Amino acid sequence: MSETRYKLHPVSAVISFVKGLKDLIFPIVILFFVGGSGGSDGGFFSYLPYIFTGLALLLYLVSGLIKWWKFVYWFEDGELRIEYGLFVKKKRYIPFERIQSLDYTESIFHRPFGLVKVKVETAGGGIGEAEAELTAIRLEAAEQIKQEMLAAKRQTVTVSGEEMVPENESPPIQVKVPTDTQVLYKMTTKDLWVLAITSGGIGLIFSGAAFILSQFSEFIPYEAIYDEVVQFLRFGVMIVAAVAFAVLLITFLISVGLTYLQNYGYTVTRDERDILIQRGLLEKKRTTIPMKRIQGIQLVENPLRQLFGYVTIVIDSAGGSVKEKSETVKLVPLLKKEKAVELLTELFPEWEWNPEFVRAPKRSKKFYYRINTTSLLVVGAVLSYFFYPYGLLFFLLVPLSFALDLWSHRSTGIAVYPSYAVMQYRFISRKTVWLEKKRIQAQVQTQTFFEKRADVASLHATIKSGALGSHHSLKAMGATVVNETMQWFLPKR
Repeated sequence: MSETRYKLHPVSAVISFVKGLKDLIFPIVILFFVGGSGGSDGGFFSYLPYIFTGLALLLYLVSGLIKWWKFVYWFEDGELRIEYGLFVKKKRYIPFERIQSLDYTESIFHRPFGLVKVKVETAGGGIGEAEAELTAIRLEAAEQIKQEMLAAKRQTVTVSGEEMVPENESPPIQVKVPTDTQVLYKMTTKDLWVLAITSGGIGLIFSGAAFILSQFSEFIPYEAIYDEVVQFLRFGVMIVAAVAFAVLLITFLISVGLTYLQNYGYTVTRDERDILIQRGLLEKKRTTIPMKRIQGIQLVENPLRQLFGYVTIVIDSAGGSVKEKSETVKLVPLLKKEKAVELLTELFPEWEWNPEFVRAPKRSKKFYYRINTTSLLVVGAVLSYFFYPYGLLFFLLVPLSFALDLWSHRSTGIAVYPSYAVMQYRFISRKTVWLEKKRIQAQVQTQTFFEKRADVASLHATIKSGALGSHHSLKAMGATVVNETMQWFLPKR
């Protein structure tokens, strides 16, 4: 292994500075609201917001420069070693055999210089962050880390005696590109637009706007806004409806645009041991999923996409960090169901991708709608009493909830094979989950008093996925089916 020490690219200082600015946005805005705009009337205190803002910006800039200056990495004794810190030096040694994947990201700061951000993921990665992160290095240097990792895992010795570069330069690397790389899926323009239109990101935009408003709730003049709204409503229903439609349309177009940019050029490839996902227009991301980390496969169908025969393939993967949500990865965000079955058959030919399910019995229907319908009736009665007659509109949700619960009952089923089980259930989207027997961490059977009288029971299975696990449940299945599944899960003597 080479003991030459390598540095990050100077752009990493800029990236650290910009990342710090995002943390300062809310404090700075609040500081200006509290301190006022300042000037000739407020004296020295009116300039405090500007002084604190300037000091904070300077602090983040200096911090970014120090991080770039003191951050070095090298390879030694089969490990990726990292050292950083000015007053308190920190060292991190990561054995190559523990590294599960190297994920690359190319933002608008990386692409002009041919750089990438590398996240080092291990099987026991920490909660909230990757095992290590190299903010900005050249793609060749990132590929060198990959080659060193593969060489260590194959227990080969790197050829020594090559000419090394100084510490402040990127290492010259001759990368061997695997010849057996196979393209599994590449999203077409048509599918990309269908994905963007049916993404449902409009809810996320409204949630984000609500979060931002909540941060400044004490500064928002709600009474004045209410008076303006009352005046506006006097213009008539048609104008109000037109404005509401315009707001929804703009939000929808923003959601479509963001989804398009995030998933542009979505490509899935595979080599002898990993699945590689590449996507993004402004910010390119490359995610590596080792085949041996895959714990379960999900086919997710929301009602709109199910109507047109589209599904999403989701992989449950061991390891990863909670903050980056790497415990579940979308292998394919949108694909016709028959093509998804073909793709999965190619990846896992030993599994059955058109299983025959044992469905929940008819006698279990009441366990799906009884609690939800009763709760809605009680809430509707309370609202109708205090807000009559407008509270009566709440009862419109009762038939919708009842229909959704019956649909959920029809979608619930299980198919058990010698080495794996397939569970299907629905909340709003229908999920079909393939769980390998040896990957299931825990399987639990529950049965209430009323379920026992109806001869039904519920089944819960958990697999390792991220730090929290992935949980799947079937409600009110036949008791005999659940008992047989529990016996199937027990280890053979």
